[in-house]
Parts: sequence; C-alpha cells; structure tokens
Amino acid sequence: MLQRIRKVRAEQSGFTLIELLIVVVILGVLAGIVVFAVTAFNNDGVASACKADVKNVEIASEAFYAKTGGWAADMATLKSSNYLKEVPDGNGKYTVSYTAGTGTTESTVTGAITGGGAC
Repeated sequence: MLQRIRKVRAEQSGFTLIELLIVVVILGVLAGIVVFAVTAFNNDGVASACKADVKNVEIASEAFYAKTGGWAADMATLKSSNYLKEVPDGNGKYTVSYTAGTGTTESTVTGAITGGGAC
C-alpha cells in the first residue's frame, strides 16, 4: 500500500515555482493597467462635475438678477434665496469661484480643478 502511494505521488505533476511567479507577475501588470485606466475615467468625471457646477451657479446668478434686478453678493445668497440647492464645494477636487456683478456688468463664475487646469 505504501509503495502505491509513493508511486502515485511520483507521477503527479504540478506547477513549478517559476510558472507560478510568472502568473503572479502577469496579474500584477494587468492590475496596474486597470488602475491607471480607472484614474483617467475619474479625472473626466471631476472635470464634468466642475463644468456642471459652474453652469448651475451661472444660471442661478442670472435668475437672481432677473428676479431682483441686482446681483447676488455670493453663492450663499443664491442658496438662501433658493436659487441653488447647495453651494458647490467640489470635495477638494475642484473649486468654483463667484464674483458678483456691478450694475449691468454680469457676474463671473469660474472653476478650477485642484492640481491645475480650468474645468
């Protein structure tokens, strides 16, 4: 019985250490590619969110002017007057700046992505 077990174990074949290391390296390279691809998609999403927030503040500012005849002092005024649901903060990924207009000069709204670049 013991000889049969030894014979079966001797005939067994499996992966060598080198083959297993090659598989691990290939999986690591594929994981690295996926991480960089996902990062690129995330950056596109941040830029789109920034553009949307800038446009929302522009529209709210124009609606405030049309209704009151003057420009809102800041985004908090637009929020308290129910022209914005919330003041955009960008979660540290981008910022939206608002400068009130004077007289008939329009207000300006700009957005900037953290780390550089306008949205």
